[in-house]
Amino acid sequence: GFVVGHAGLYQALAMFAVAYFIIGMTVLSVCAIATNGALDAGGAYYMISRALGPEFGGSIGIMFFLANVCGSALYVLGLVEAVVDSFGIPPGQKTGTGIHVLPQSYWYELLYGTVLLALCLLVCLVGASIYAKATFLIFLIVMGVLGTIFISFFATRPIGVPIRLPNRNGSETENGNFTGFSLTTLQDNLRGGYEVDYTTGQIMSFSSVFAVMFNGCTGIMAGSNMSGDLKRPSYSIPRGTISAVLFTYLVYNLLAFLMCATCNRTLLQKDYGFLRDISIFPPLVTVGIYAATLSAAMSNLIGASRILYALARDDLFGRALALAKKTSASGNPVMAVILSWLVVQLVLFSGKLNTIAGVVTTFFLLVYATVNLACLALEWASAPNFRPTFRYFTWHTCLLGIAGCCVMMFLISPVSASASLGFLLLLLLALHYLSPSSTWGYISQALIFHQVRKYLLMLDVRKDHVKFWRPQMLLMVQNPRGSARLIDFVNDLKKSGLYVLGHVELQDLDTLPSDPLQPQQDSWLSLVDKLNVKAFVSLTLAPSVRHGVRQLLFTSGLGGMRPNTLVLGFYDDEAPQDCLAQHPAFTSTREEVSIGFPPLRAPTASKLLSPREYVGIVADALKMLRNVLLARQLESLDKAWELRRAASPPPTIHVWPVNLLRPDSARYADTCSLFLLQMACVLNMARAWRRARLRLFLCVEAGTMSHAQEEKLRQLLKDLRIQAQIQLVPWDTVTRLHWQTHRGPPGGPATTGGEEEEEEETVNFPANATQVSDEYICAANKLVLEQSPAPAVRFLYLPRPPADTSLYQLYLHQLELLTRGLGPTVLVHGVSAVTSTQL
Repeated sequence: GFVVGHAGLYQALAMFAVAYFIIGMTVLSVCAIATNGALDAGGAYYMISRALGPEFGGSIGIMFFLANVCGSALYVLGLVEAVVDSFGIPPGQKTGTGIHVLPQSYWYELLYGTVLLALCLLVCLVGASIYAKATFLIFLIVMGVLGTIFISFFATRPIGVPIRLPNRNGSETENGNFTGFSLTTLQDNLRGGYEVDYTTGQIMSFSSVFAVMFNGCTGIMAGSNMSGDLKRPSYSIPRGTISAVLFTYLVYNLLAFLMCATCNRTLLQKDYGFLRDISIFPPLVTVGIYAATLSAAMSNLIGASRILYALARDDLFGRALALAKKTSASGNPVMAVILSWLVVQLVLFSGKLNTIAGVVTTFFLLVYATVNLACLALEWASAPNFRPTFRYFTWHTCLLGIAGCCVMMFLISPVSASASLGFLLLLLLALHYLSPSSTWGYISQALIFHQVRKYLLMLDVRKDHVKFWRPQMLLMVQNPRGSARLIDFVNDLKKSGLYVLGHVELQDLDTLPSDPLQPQQDSWLSLVDKLNVKAFVSLTLAPSVRHGVRQLLFTSGLGGMRPNTLVLGFYDDEAPQDCLAQHPAFTSTREEVSIGFPPLRAPTASKLLSPREYVGIVADALKMLRNVLLARQLESLDKAWELRRAASPPPTIHVWPVNLLRPDSARYADTCSLFLLQMACVLNMARAWRRARLRLFLCVEAGTMSHAQEEKLRQLLKDLRIQAQIQLVPWDTVTRLHWQTHRGPPGGPATTGGEEEEEEETVNFPANATQVSDEYICAANKLVLEQSPAPAVRFLYLPRPPADTSLYQLYLHQLELLTRGLGPTVLVHGVSAVTSTQL
């Protein structure tokens, strides 16, 4: 009557259509989730948490708990209004007469609500079985009352109904009319006529009336809330819920039409208990109203308690809900019932039904939207295990349900909707950072997988362009205990590109009972999490390290995301240092030990890799057109200390884009030099290294046009948008040592640098490793070392390994001499074009 009286028949039918459209879409989602596996206690909370993960589930669980709590309070207040309307002392009178003996005031009505709520509490404390029996009895009573009401519309003759209303001076009386079936009455009630609600004194509107009406439709979740108490929830919930929705929709529409055709607007607006006045048996209507509202209040109270119990049992909020876990001998969560009762009692202080109707509706709409979101996410994730036996839904129904809920939330109360969403967001963030990890599965992972697969298929390597090149690193790690800082350093070098930590285990799967890499995977993933690096992990079994690195270079990555750069630690005789224990990420011995990596090899123990095999890995990578980085003494790089140094002077990065082992073919604009420049620039672009300054060293000889060379290099840097300070370095004394050796024995033929350069361009395997003396290399090392101030890291040019494999050990010896004592140093060899001057 309240809805039809204010909104009129047309708008009332529209409200029912909108409400049941939202509810219908949500019911389809509930049925789909409910038939996709075994359900436990918690209803919608259980469905959402197991579908969307603990963050969404926990936050929506709290919102749903509050919705049921407020809903229970709303029905208790509605019952109080009905009781006071039947037995209350009329406004303006001090003493009652006949059955009208109950005083009316805020505190008296609060007392009546408390008594009625206590009755609900007693039923819920006994358990679900007595509640089920009580609700079945109430169902029979309500069906009998409905039958009586329908008969009364036809059997009752037209009558006038006096309505006593409170006002400032006491009370006043208005007359409402039951006209029987009348076309005039129907026409008068077709359109809306919003007026002041006599219980709150506020002017009604479409949104406020819809908010009150919608609370009469929220019982669809009552069955799912009892999912832990049902014998066959996957069978009972779809059938019971759909039947209830269809039945109540038909009853509401039929009642709306009958009321509009027989009752004038004054009766509908001013007397919410008018059905009792027109009934052929008024006491039965009173009993039906009491029974229906009491049943709804109990339903919401027991639903809230089951949600609270499920939240407590899942330990999402830790000790805060520990008390709610306690149950009786029969399994009834009595403490959850008592806690829910206490919260409902607090809500009763709001006083009036229409006061909290908007908040309750907003909460329920938010929960329904999330149920639809859970079903939508499961459908979009296309997981093979999402096979609900209820198939009458699509992602379109889920999306329509979400849209309908969100639109109506903001139409009813933008403030309540915004506050609810803000509260939900706070709960999400709190649970994300504070709640323990769960074993339920995360729908986000399934959705990410689905989207990543789709976009990887769209990532076409044939459309690669140098403008959009980025480093994609494969860092080979023998034992993370000795490589923690190197892992962190390469993470700064990746520039939002692919980063893979590779590891080779020297074993033969034929001789093993199972794959030994699977138990190690968790340790590596924990390491990635602890070090806070954005890297994948790729482990492999191989008979040798070289074969293992080849496997990883061939197979790591997917589609257009494959490593284009191999990073290796340097091969030398230094004893490995365990830096993992001192890393800031590991604050206690317990955490460090739990990572589970073996101890480092003893300094006297033999290595798993020979010098020849190490250089062979470098040669293999270059043959496979992969860039190569060799990192020496990166474990001595204390990045935090370097970058916290005084702002003047800031830390520096030294860049030597010249092949120091080939001074006769020194060039600053070949592919390798440009790649070296690019890597130094990428490091400087990383957030942690932005304060650092690049220093580029230009080696010049006497008699050459050094200023022209400097200007040419400066123009190159300008074209490449690289900010660096250029420093001229005379190296006549160093190159003189090389030329003395290079001329060979007296009388012998001298080889020109041009021939060497031509050989490199055609064969790409220079054979001059034997033509560079240790004396020259030591002088070049000293030249690099003398440049002050000492940098945080140096980038040097890495020459290609010689074509003759017998010279691999000499090649490695020369690299060791060149980088000896330089501190953190990265040797770089690039084979691909990575810089662009185009827009």
